[in-house]
Amino acid sequence: MSQGNVEVVRQIYEAFERNDPDGVTALVSPDVELHGTSGGLSEGSVARGIEAVRETFEAWDDEAWDETRLSPQRFIDDGDRVVVLQQERRRGRHSGVEVESETAVLFELHDGRVVRMQGFMDQAEALRTVGLDE
Repeated sequence: MSQGNVEVVRQIYEAFERNDPDGVTALVSPDVELHGTSGGLSEGSVARGIEAVRETFEAWDDEAWDETRLSPQRFIDDGDRVVVLQQERRRGRHSGVEVESETAVLFELHDGRVVRMQGFMDQAEALRTVGLDE
């Protein structure tokens, strides 16, 4: 199932890129958890359930960012977990300042659906979290 898990995560990125929240929620468990980004402003927060996760993503767009682009660079298959190394680009809603960083997201899956997501500002930390030091 692990290669199938990578495909599920790819589909989530495609739905996010299309701005298709229903496409994302179709691929996650009803009790999905979104943990705040390690090393980021949301560190320590947890959104539980599809609606809470949806509200979190909408708040990102509504509050600070005019544009958010997540470009996956590499999908790393770790069985029931998938680590995505990505390039993240954002443009400030009011300032117009563009921010670009190399970040990561750890997805945990069960029965082909995402049950947990955790962002990382530091890609190496994400890899260490799953025991894949590179």
